[in-house]
Amino acid sequence: MYSFGPLPRQRRSGRHLGTHQKIDRVARRHIAHFTVPRLRFPSSTDILHFEGSRGPDGVKLKSPGKDEPWHFIDPDQPHEGELLEAIHNHSINLTAALRAGDTTRASFEAAWLAHAVTDGLTPAHHEPYKDQIMHMKRPVGNQPQKVRNKMVMTGESKREALKNNWQYWGAKGIMTTHTLFEGGIASATKPFRFNSGLPSEHDFEHLQEDGFETIYIRLLKEIAALDMYEQFKRTGWTNELARLTNHELLPRIVMAVTLAWYDAYQKALSEEKS
Repeated sequence: MYSFGPLPRQRRSGRHLGTHQKIDRVARRHIAHFTVPRLRFPSSTDILHFEGSRGPDGVKLKSPGKDEPWHFIDPDQPHEGELLEAIHNHSINLTAALRAGDTTRASFEAAWLAHAVTDGLTPAHHEPYKDQIMHMKRPVGNQPQKVRNKMVMTGESKREALKNNWQYWGAKGIMTTHTLFEGGIASATKPFRFNSGLPSEHDFEHLQEDGFETIYIRLLKEIAALDMYEQFKRTGWTNELARLTNHELLPRIVMAVTLAWYDAYQKALSEEKS
C-alpha cells in the first residue's frame, strides 16, 4: 500500500514515504507502552530500514516474478492462499529474533510482518488479483523476469494482447483501479496520527484467549463489510471513503500491527522466563 512512494530507489525513501511507514511509526509508538527494559523491541528507524526498496514491494522491482510475496486474501475464505501462513511465519521468526537479541533480524521480521498484516486488511487486496492476471500472461518458462514483463500483458494475438493490456491498465482496469484506490488512501492519511488504533485491555484479553489469527480474521471481515473497494469502483474517491479510511480502516490496521508485534514480543518474554 504505497510503501515507498515515487522514489523507490532512493536510500531514505523507505523511512519517510508511504502509508506502510506511517502505520509502522504509529504502531511502534503504541507498543512502546508495553515493552520492558530487559527485552528491546526494534526502533522505528530499525523497522523502516526494511520497508520501501528493502521491503516486500521492493522485491517486485529487484527480482520480479521470483519469490514475490502475494499479500492477497479472500475475506470469505481467509485460510485459502498464503497470507495467513506468511503472517504466522514472520511472527515466529520475530519471536526468535527478539529472544536472541538479534536486532537486525527482529527489525526485518517486524517490518515484513507489519507489511503483510497491513496489506491483508487493505480492501484492494481482497480482490483475486493474481487469478485475474494469470489468464492475461503467457508463461515465460525459464527466462528471467523483468519489470517490463510484469507490466505488459500478453495474448495469443496482437488483438488479444491489446485487450488484456486495456483490462489491466485502461480505465477501470485491474491495476489502474488498485493503484488509484491506494493512492487515495495515501493522500487521506497524511494529516492524521491514528491514536484510536491503540488496543484496549479488552483487545489484549482477546489476544491472549483467542490468538492473533482469530482477531485478524475478525478485523478482516469488519473491513470487508465496509465495502470500500466496491464503492470506489462505482464512484471514485469521495469524502465518505476518506472518512471511512481515517475512522474505520486505518485505526483497525494500526491496532492489528500493534497486536501482531505485541503477540510476538510477549511470546519472546515468556520463553525468556522459562
